[in-house]
Amino acid sequence: MKLVFLGPPGAGKGTMAGRLSEEKDIPHISTGDIIRGAIRNQTDLGKKVKEIVEAGGLVPDDLTISLVEERLGKSDAREGFILDGFPRTIAQADALKKMTSLDRVINFQLDDEEIVKRLSGRRVHKASGRTYHILFNPPKTEGKDDVTGEDLITRPDDTKQSIEKRLEVYRNQTAPLISYYKEEGILTDLDSSPSPDAVFADLLAAVS
Repeated sequence: MKLVFLGPPGAGKGTMAGRLSEEKDIPHISTGDIIRGAIRNQTDLGKKVKEIVEAGGLVPDDLTISLVEERLGKSDAREGFILDGFPRTIAQADALKKMTSLDRVINFQLDDEEIVKRLSGRRVHKASGRTYHILFNPPKTEGKDDVTGEDLITRPDDTKQSIEKRLEVYRNQTAPLISYYKEEGILTDLDSSPSPDAVFADLLAAVS
């Protein structure tokens, strides 16, 4: 089962990918995790990425593509994977097509007002990337990570102004992928406004 999850920031892609990963025993691969892992493991690509990130730059397309290809080559991804946050552009989608075939692309849909509400309540454990929400998925102890007990943070890009900017970037850069995968005949739209359990039930039906 080789899947790509598309959708605006805050639509629940990461949460649903985590649940489906456990259910189907396939890896949830997010570009953020790949980049953090490559830096942590000090791979050749990781060292290049670290220099760019530390200089405050954006990781270029060709490097992101190489990192994803390296990750998909690992043994745990042979039986399938869930890609979350990649591809972001048509160029990345073209590159992915050369690496592997896909079974299904799930397009999570949510209106802007709900996205702002969801993202502004998000809290993150910086070291691991574990994500909580003050309304929908609160930690056991307010402001603390369930696993380590360390403080949770609000990401700088989860302010209302930043969220609106991110949505604009998403519409300009990533939304064209919806048409791209629709033409391929592998796109399924999924309403992510109901409860997480209801969305997950719809997701299971979509990929079965």
